[in-house]
Amino acid sequence: MTKNWQHGFYKRSAQERRNLVKQMCALSDEQFATLENQATSLGDQLVENYVTDYHLPEGLLVGLVVNGREYTMPMVTEEPSVIAAASNGSQRVAQSGGFHASAEPRSLVGQVVLTNIDDYDALATWLSEHEETILTVANDAHPSMKRRGAGAKGLRVRIEPPFLSLDLLVDVSEAMGANSVNTMAEAVGAWLRKQGYTVLTAILSNLATESLQTVTCQVDPAHLATSDMTGPQVARRIALMSDLAQVDVYRAATHNKGIMNGIDALVLASGNDWRAIEAGAHAYAARDGHYRGLATWQVDGDRLVGRLTLPMPVGVVGGSIKTTPQSNTNYQISQIKSAQELAGVIAAAGLAQNLAALRALATSGIQAGHMKLQYRSLALSVGATIAEVPRLTKRLAQLSHVDRQVASDILAQIRKETNDGRREN
Repeated sequence: MTKNWQHGFYKRSAQERRNLVKQMCALSDEQFATLENQATSLGDQLVENYVTDYHLPEGLLVGLVVNGREYTMPMVTEEPSVIAAASNGSQRVAQSGGFHASAEPRSLVGQVVLTNIDDYDALATWLSEHEETILTVANDAHPSMKRRGAGAKGLRVRIEPPFLSLDLLVDVSEAMGANSVNTMAEAVGAWLRKQGYTVLTAILSNLATESLQTVTCQVDPAHLATSDMTGPQVARRIALMSDLAQVDVYRAATHNKGIMNGIDALVLASGNDWRAIEAGAHAYAARDGHYRGLATWQVDGDRLVGRLTLPMPVGVVGGSIKTTPQSNTNYQISQIKSAQELAGVIAAAGLAQNLAALRALATSGIQAGHMKLQYRSLALSVGATIAEVPRLTKRLAQLSHVDRQVASDILAQIRKETNDGRREN
């Protein structure tokens, strides 16, 4: 490959980039057509070195009841079982009254980190004495936010030698707010430098402990029963699985990954930053120095009680939210109007996802239902047409061992049977 063909890549038009990629990466005509057919002028405005849009499937989570209201929520994911599991868990909880999402205060944290400090206590006192001035500096950097009744509302000092973090607590109203908080933090950092202090950095923290969202539910075990286990038996096993995720970090990581399966899919569909939500969730899971499962379940009397708390700093305006026609359409589908409402619904979906996963683990095992959905992806990956997928997946589901070679062999057999049938006719 010719050296430095990427030099000045960003200066080229999107079409020129695609042409160059085809030439230098030896794309087939079909592969090049994929890049061209999925390209949009909007995408070219959103990211650097743009060549095309990358499409992911979007489906709907149905039957999710939060605070007495039933929601239909768009979910974006390539994982076959995510939407099925979220809907399954949601419907089981709905039969027992649904989820309750608490109304929580909502602020983001902007860190202004100082170093080269001689006396930490003296600096902390000085910052406290100048709180009103510092908040004014922050709000003057983003006056439109304060006009809406939001903006920087308070300060917090954390000492971690050799650093001192001055945390701005910023009410971002209905916005995602990352850019606003960064602007405010940088303004305060610049002001502190003028006062003679050494500022190492000024930036938003994605550990949004001032934007926690809690959801709870109470499930009648009768809605958890299987053909082999009673509802109370299943409930007790789910509670034990929850206990395991509190003491075993290996189990906790998978426990939380399942929760984030549902949360990420909803956050992505809403136009919010799913990477920020992921980072904050996992950091919060380790807040006491031991990484734990975010969701907990316990048997209380004749009910299985679930609870999930995690940072959920989402917005319904600003940033990339509603930038694309699809995210705009998704808000029309969900009918969600406020950031607080969105946070509660997303967290509820995460708890629903967790319930479905733990019920499967506690009973038939995760693979029984998971693989039935995975077979569709496997069928497509070995070249099955849309018409061939149902026949191939049906046969794969009857086997005890399935891999790509097995799927390819069965697909070849199906095609032979189809061709033989045509010749007979």
